Amino acid sequence: MMSEIILQSRVLGAGHDFLCYNTDVEQNYSDLLEKSLDAARLALLHLVRDEATQRELPLYIVGGSVRDLVLDRHLNDFDLTVEGDAITLARSLAARHGGGVTAHAKFGTAKWFLPKALKPEAETHDTLDLISARSETYRYPAALPTVEPGSISDDLRRRDFTINALAIRLDGSHFGELRDDLNGLEDLQKEIVRVLHPRSFMDDPTRMYRAVRYEGRYGFRITDDTLALLPEARPFIEKLSPQRIRHELDLILDEPNAVAMLNRLAELDLLTSIHPALANFARSDLAILESDDPALQNRNSRWILWLMHLTDQEIEFINQRLHFTADLLKMIRSAALLKANLSAVAGLKPSQVVGLLDGYSLKALEVVSSAVQDEELKNILTQ
Repeated sequence: MMSEIILQSRVLGAGHDFLCYNTDVEQNYSDLLEKSLDAARLALLHLVRDEATQRELPLYIVGGSVRDLVLDRHLNDFDLTVEGDAITLARSLAARHGGGVTAHAKFGTAKWFLPKALKPEAETHDTLDLISARSETYRYPAALPTVEPGSISDDLRRRDFTINALAIRLDGSHFGELRDDLNGLEDLQKEIVRVLHPRSFMDDPTRMYRAVRYEGRYGFRITDDTLALLPEARPFIEKLSPQRIRHELDLILDEPNAVAMLNRLAELDLLTSIHPALANFARSDLAILESDDPALQNRNSRWILWLMHLTDQEIEFINQRLHFTADLLKMIRSAALLKANLSAVAGLKPSQVVGLLDGYSLKALEVVSSAVQDEELKNILTQ
């Protein structure tokens, strides 16, 4: 077990988050778990651990939760991976403690709807996902994976990057033991993002977007050998469904450092690969605008700022590729139309402005008025 990390801290980006690695002494992951989880989630973790121990089922926290734990970040939630039958474990927990279970036998997953007595205060944490360790194979590039039951070793090797291929065992006397088959801990220390094998991006092209997201979130660096895999994988982006590719872009737009991430995607030619109309990100209002206005910091506002400089035809092309919700598409189109006709507002009386703007989306008005640089126009729109 690789258990030593060099002490280092570093400011990341505008958010001034700190990466704090533990000193070069034996890591105590049980202590880190107890520090990183609130009391309710920690109690729930021990309850599941006890049930798994009794049933002799190896139980793990796997992936991003372990990554964030090592990076000394608070865990808001976690999923649990069982080397064995996760559905049986979930049903056993529900029988003993209450609540209901929804199971998906095809994927070996179960969602335990927690009884009231075990629910943390936050409404978003009223369920617990338990997942059977599995292997995944891809019949062709960009296909959804074929899932088979597997070992924890198989489960780690199906992950996207080494930094997400870490597991901490929870059952019995193994509580707190780190499983690091693929040197993920060393890559966290080196602050790099590395795929597990040369076909990774071809198997799942969404991983290219996740690589940029992790690089930007943590201030890491995608390794040269990983970047070298992009050209061969780019053509398979077009095979991704609209939902899969839009989901990755949504996640990026949710990030505080979204603009830098999108600039990086443009640099790597990963935006035009979605649609040529997304070329020239640097010309968009999202790239140009420097503002800490809270109204512009949410996902929908960022979509509007990104696309409102485009023509209606270009927006429709992108919509055909990404399948926006009806509400978001309406806001983007409304903002684009308003932006294209801003000059018509200047010099009008307030009553005339109201009449002119009456048909526009309120969200579009809010975003465009926040983005306008001309103070006179900004005042007119705001009033």
